[in-house]
Amino acid sequence: MGEGEAKAEQAAKAEHKNAHSASSTPESYSKEGGRGGGNARRAICGAIFTILVLLGIIALILWLVYRPHKPRLTVVGAAIYDLNFTAPPLISTSVQFSVLARNPNRRVAIYYDKLSMYVTYRDQIITPPLPLPPLRLGHKSTVVIAPVLGGAGIPVSPEVANGLKNDEAYGVVLMRVVVLGRLRWKAGAIKTGRYGFYATCDVWLRFNRSSNGQVPLLAPSTCKVDV
Repeated sequence: MGEGEAKAEQAAKAEHKNAHSASSTPESYSKEGGRGGGNARRAICGAIFTILVLLGIIALILWLVYRPHKPRLTVVGAAIYDLNFTAPPLISTSVQFSVLARNPNRRVAIYYDKLSMYVTYRDQIITPPLPLPPLRLGHKSTVVIAPVLGGAGIPVSPEVANGLKNDEAYGVVLMRVVVLGRLRWKAGAIKTGRYGFYATCDVWLRFNRSSNGQVPLLAPSTCKVDV
């Protein structure tokens, strides 16, 4: 082989090597770019996960600090001004129950909306539901709700009429006070949505035909509250 042919062969080999290197460079760049994109995605996912965990921890701490407790209701007094029957049977009533409402929360206020109150005897209404004004209870505060309830010509069953007459003659009667409506809790600037509120208070009374006005309670009457 001549000197010219050798130089030509060496030049061809060098050109082939350069072409191979040029063709392999984009592939290596592509692999490195792919690895970089994967790292970025993992970093973003990790950051989102960390933020969600922190938000969950903050929400748990706020709930532990501000978690609202249900209101507490107790009947502390009663008065019966009218309780009479007429045919077929109908009942005329005028009664008053003093209900002590207490907010047990130290950091949360309670807002009552659309409250109403009525009285039942043997699961039958003997006073029409009476709407009450909206009410706000601040932290660890109490208020007494004591409207006069009643109406004339309320239809009742013979069981109710006979039962009330027998209880009246015996001197002891059990009535149930019902308070219902909707409430919201408020902690600082945060106010919850409205929740249904239903309280029942079973009240044992000393009552006879000569009773008119205040009547004694025979047992403490703490109300059952459902929210």
